[in-house]
Amino acid sequence: MIARIRSALLSINASYWFYPALFSTIAFFLSFVTIYLDRNGAADWFSTYDWLHVSRPAGARTTLTVIAGSMIGVASTVFSITIAAVAYASGNYGPRLLTNFMEDKGNQLSLATFIATFVYALMVIRTVRDEDERAASAADAAASVLPGFTPQLSLLVAMIMAIFAVAVLVYFLHHIPASIRINTVLKDIGERLICDVKARYPSEIEEREPREQSQGEPIISVNKGYIDIIDFDTLDEIAREHEATIALRVRTGDFIHPNVPIAELSGTGASEEISDKIRNCLSTGGMRTATQDLEYLIDELVEIALRALSPGINDPFTAITSMHWMGAALAELGSRDLDRGPEQEDYDWQRVQPLSDDFSHFVERSFGAMRSGVATNHLASINFLNALFSAATSCQSDRRLRLIGEEAETMVKQARHHLVGPSLEELEARLVEFNNMMESSSNALLARQF
Repeated sequence: MIARIRSALLSINASYWFYPALFSTIAFFLSFVTIYLDRNGAADWFSTYDWLHVSRPAGARTTLTVIAGSMIGVASTVFSITIAAVAYASGNYGPRLLTNFMEDKGNQLSLATFIATFVYALMVIRTVRDEDERAASAADAAASVLPGFTPQLSLLVAMIMAIFAVAVLVYFLHHIPASIRINTVLKDIGERLICDVKARYPSEIEEREPREQSQGEPIISVNKGYIDIIDFDTLDEIAREHEATIALRVRTGDFIHPNVPIAELSGTGASEEISDKIRNCLSTGGMRTATQDLEYLIDELVEIALRALSPGINDPFTAITSMHWMGAALAELGSRDLDRGPEQEDYDWQRVQPLSDDFSHFVERSFGAMRSGVATNHLASINFLNALFSAATSCQSDRRLRLIGEEAETMVKQARHHLVGPSLEELEARLVEFNNMMESSSNALLARQF
């Protein structure tokens, strides 16, 4: 249940309806509060300040009409610009980046500000009454000292909201072109990936034997879709309650369908009740998300690099920037204990056993996935080696250094089928230099260990 709630919150986070609905509701109730204060004399102090220019009913109605009309028009324009920017980005950088722009709080809050201002002005304008206008009811007439009614405080709040909305519009006009620049897109993905690596694997690397998962009765999936959330807290409670061990057979981002084993239960029988509890700890959806799924962010960087290196685009510099961020993320992974996540800091490993992540898997998923495109371009292949060596400088394991070296050798081997002449000669020379530096790094690592 908790996993499904968290999944629903993630869906809300990537929606354009939540903040506009929330702000509109707040503006709706705020209008009642300010009108109530106006009717009870809270705005009488306005007359003591000449610079406030107390408004008459006709002027107040005109001002509120202009605010309401302009805000709904601006909101429509902002939404159109946002959709155009999202369509441009997803078409040029990859459809999986659509979620990144949907989660952009700048776009969500900008749209919410304009709609909320419109709602507030619309609610206030209905209370403005000319001096010669008859009251709608006896209660209305009794609520005002004068036949006419101008909500001075409500009007002031509406004007403040309108001025703030103009400032938000200026911000939005800068934010949209800045957010679709490819360097900004790659920076956002890369920084989020590095932060997620640090949060997912908080421990430094330790040399020890790899752990083996326990075997038991399989728990079969009854749902279909991508796993977006795994609730380790509830899994731990289930394992402790039944004195059992739960070994997961899937990880976040995997696609499951009915009859796919998602876990194995040992120490107790896999009754239907326990099986349902374990299934409820895995939330599925129609698409992958970056939450708990490092590979999703890695795939985004790979996708941008491969698109940039395609013959129709031929933009190696975008691919190089993508490799730089990938190298920074791989360097962070190289110094982390990938066999121990944050859940193993608090929970007994013998009770809840998630699938272990191996460094070779991340190397293959990142640089290995873009290898075929990189091998066709001289400039990209040179920077591929540079990014790999940059990642190797943080590795605290000789085995991980060898994996990075093997990936470099494999890329150059593939590049020999595409590059010729001086381009290939320069790449070969760079590989020799790369191997020498890797050997020096390996020797330095051994010296530190002894």
